[in-house]
Amino acid sequence: MIVVDTNIIAYLLIRGERSEAMDRLLADDREWVAPRLWIDEFINILCTYERNGLIDSGESLSLLTDALALMDGQSYEVPPERILGVARRTGCSGYDSQYVALAEDLGTKLYTCDKKVLRACPEIATLPK
Repeated sequence: MIVVDTNIIAYLLIRGERSEAMDRLLADDREWVAPRLWIDEFINILCTYERNGLIDSGESLSLLTDALALMDGQSYEVPPERILGVARRTGCSGYDSQYVALAEDLGTKLYTCDKKVLRACPEIATLPK
């Protein structure tokens, strides 16, 4: 089991230059988990792609369906007090702190491409290769 942030899910499903690394990550560990926040962030990514003409509404809906299937039953609520504590300790945003807190609580790695999180939490945050 690994914690993944929303960009990992997006890079896997919205095919591009980082997708092969995400394919390898999924092949290595198929049990991906994330805070419930990932859904809202993923929807925001889809809205941005649609507005910029990179995908149409049908593609957006298909990607959302695929993401929900990938993460089915793998979304967790993170206690707000826990998020605040991690944010204070690491200097990460409240959003990013949800992923860090979940990984810490589950005793697993957080996979992210976020440079700030990678710098602030090197003991838990890992860049997919």
